[in-house]
Amino acid sequence: MRCDEKFASIPALVQGQARELGDATYLIDGDESWSFAETEARMLAAARGFIALGVQPGDRVALCAPNSALWIQATLGLQAAGAILVPLSTRFKASEIAYVLASSRATVLITAGSFLGTDYVEIMRDAVAESGTAPQIVVLDGEHDGAVSFADMVDRGASVPEQDALDRIAAIRGADLSDIMFTSGTTGASKGVRLRHSQALRGFEWLGNAFGYQRGETFAVIPPFFHSFGYKAGWLSGLIQGMRVIPVKAFDALGLLELIQTHQVNVLNGPPTIFIDLMNHPRRTEFDISSLRVGTTGAATIPLKVIQDMHDVLGFEVVINAYGLTESTALVSSSRPDDDPELVASTVGRPADGLEVIIVDDEGKELPYGDDGEIWVRGYLVMEGYWENPEATAEAITPDGFLRTGDIGNIDAQGFIKVTDRKKDMYIVGGFNAYPAEIEAALTRHDKIVNVAVIGVPDDRMGEVGWAYVIPKTDSGLTEDDVIAYARENLANFKVPRRVVLVDELPLTPSMKVSKLPLRDHAMAQLAEAK
Repeated sequence: MRCDEKFASIPALVQGQARELGDATYLIDGDESWSFAETEARMLAAARGFIALGVQPGDRVALCAPNSALWIQATLGLQAAGAILVPLSTRFKASEIAYVLASSRATVLITAGSFLGTDYVEIMRDAVAESGTAPQIVVLDGEHDGAVSFADMVDRGASVPEQDALDRIAAIRGADLSDIMFTSGTTGASKGVRLRHSQALRGFEWLGNAFGYQRGETFAVIPPFFHSFGYKAGWLSGLIQGMRVIPVKAFDALGLLELIQTHQVNVLNGPPTIFIDLMNHPRRTEFDISSLRVGTTGAATIPLKVIQDMHDVLGFEVVINAYGLTESTALVSSSRPDDDPELVASTVGRPADGLEVIIVDDEGKELPYGDDGEIWVRGYLVMEGYWENPEATAEAITPDGFLRTGDIGNIDAQGFIKVTDRKKDMYIVGGFNAYPAEIEAALTRHDKIVNVAVIGVPDDRMGEVGWAYVIPKTDSGLTEDDVIAYARENLANFKVPRRVVLVDELPLTPSMKVSKLPLRDHAMAQLAEAK
């Protein structure tokens, strides 16, 4: 029986795993170690706390914090109370958080106190003021004026009968929303993707099986939990498969090598840069990393040498490449453990079971095997639609249920998908989607900038980085460093352009739109000269 048939919701899954696996370890976070049974108890305690706070079924609860056991407890607790998770990137600036708060109308905002020198409570207060909303702020760590500590919220929950939390869980159906993941989507404007409990349970049970995950193995989850790669393909997949999960707060190659040796880690997931940095670390050979068995990554193409080195240098038995987008519950296709390394490097595998993938031309006509066109996907993993945005939903999903991914690629007769380009301008920086339209809109708010065009440029380590071509106001004195500094103040760090080029004009198409092809040609010529 499939996971989504056994369990109606993610909290029901926790209950089932607690019954079946009991005292087996699920979560390790520093000195913390939770069994599956204790994870259920902590979920119920948090759910009672949210109920005491006034959270109702269907309420949206935003969460902004680094990877941790408390992130998982908070998520399971709010979902058990019937609420909907709205993850927030820890890289977001106040204005970006304000937009999501206003759009989702979150009633509660959970945040870290501080992380890597950043005062998140202060950022959240600024975001709340800008958003025009009034969510209750709950801080995961420490005491802060004007906010409720997570520990205090859980303590308040002791006044709520446990049966109330159990009744909330029993009322959740698979078709209910588990989360709203805000993404710039396929068209560049930030939108909330509505996703269901049943999609997560079915999709990521399949993924764990396809990747060869095994019960009792140890899974170090590196991608941030606000991203589906860390949340659903990470700790949730581990929960479904009965694995031990270790949240990694911030990637550090040396720290990860130590973690692998100490906990005999078997599974790692993350963008290719994670594995490249491990291979290139000068102290790698000092550590016993022989426990590594499965490495999973996600990119359109990965150099074959990286795949081979993941086997030969890091010792992985299985290396997987997968493809997805938030609108498809972050899963469209995956390679399989027995696929040839060349196929793992050059394709994104075959469609997940239950999904239909086709390639179409500009008129929506299906193309034959091998021809490039837009990738469309249909099936149970396609989103419910965008939150309170029927127009954007209609643009993204065809009347017969196909999701227009905005990616260009082809599919062969065996079903292997190759992503060759992007219909839209989005590029991927170290595993994070960067949308030029969003970055351009932010930069043009600078009072010394007339116009700007942003493109993605290949980068050996990050995959791609942004270059911004900027027209400054005449005699403004604007410098490249000024633009970078402004971007750092107003955008998440992965959106900040790596390079700024000041220009007198931008190339235009006959319809007077900016033509980015000449800009890409210029950037590639600059890269070639630098080698």
